[in-house]
Amino acid sequence: MADVLKGKVVIVTGAGRGVGAEIAKLAALEGARVVVNDLGVSQGGDGGSLGPAEEIVQEIRAAGGEAIAEGSNVASWDGAHALFANAMKAFGDVDAIVNNAGILRDTIFHKMSQEEWNAVIQVNLTGCFNVARAAAPHFKDKQKGSFVHMTSTSGLIGNFGQANYAAAKMGVAALSKSIALDMQKFGIRSNAIAPFAYTRMVSSIPDTPENAERNRVNKMMTADKIAPFVVALCSDGAKDVSGQLFGVRRNEIYLFSQPRPIRSVHAGEGWSPQACIDRALPALRASFYKLDRSSDVFTWEPV
Repeated sequence: MADVLKGKVVIVTGAGRGVGAEIAKLAALEGARVVVNDLGVSQGGDGGSLGPAEEIVQEIRAAGGEAIAEGSNVASWDGAHALFANAMKAFGDVDAIVNNAGILRDTIFHKMSQEEWNAVIQVNLTGCFNVARAAAPHFKDKQKGSFVHMTSTSGLIGNFGQANYAAAKMGVAALSKSIALDMQKFGIRSNAIAPFAYTRMVSSIPDTPENAERNRVNKMMTADKIAPFVVALCSDGAKDVSGQLFGVRRNEIYLFSQPRPIRSVHAGEGWSPQACIDRALPALRASFYKLDRSSDVFTWEPV
């Protein structure tokens, strides 16, 4: 290993399993002292145990690294601030935060309950805000710091039965860009990554005949493939990278576009509803996007 994080302290949320665990382990191998935050809940956010976080900490220590297990709930303001305080108490500093914690409560939209909506938004979006906000004053004081937030193509592109998750993850992309804009004068960076990996959350896709090919491809995309790029963004080697949207899919790394105008129409006299129907919509229609899902856009096998 090149020790690209030597001397740094990194907080990784949702690091007891899957992508977060692989990020935590690689960050430690690259020289970081790591705070492994995880509630140890089910993928729907139920239950809880520090066991998964402690297992990852033991793996890190067995490999010669430094880490602590931390079980604060990032979905609450107080929990996120407790997480940051515990990191400072343990290691005396924080240099980078990976906002990875997330849950799923997939339901087709017309059946989605308020509780299913609120629970997913609270963990996936508000949790990112809470942890980043807890760290922001410290990063501002030291004029340095890196945030890496996990978004998803479910939000950037779309998916069935995930209105809550998609809205949260699209919100994460906007939050990341806003942090990058607001904090750039303090030397603070913020980027978002859409990871493609076969994790506990993805494994919830039913293994039916119609999903067989999709699940076969999903299983090729292991969680450890996400970690190198995340670690790179936490390092000083990416000190000029901020406000970007990336994707990592096995051995592929993507830079996603961000919304910009692609076509326009103008009426000097202004627009009436009928003129919009007769002229504006027909003129714009050629550039409309289809109702794509992520799998409609990423149609090739990961290599």
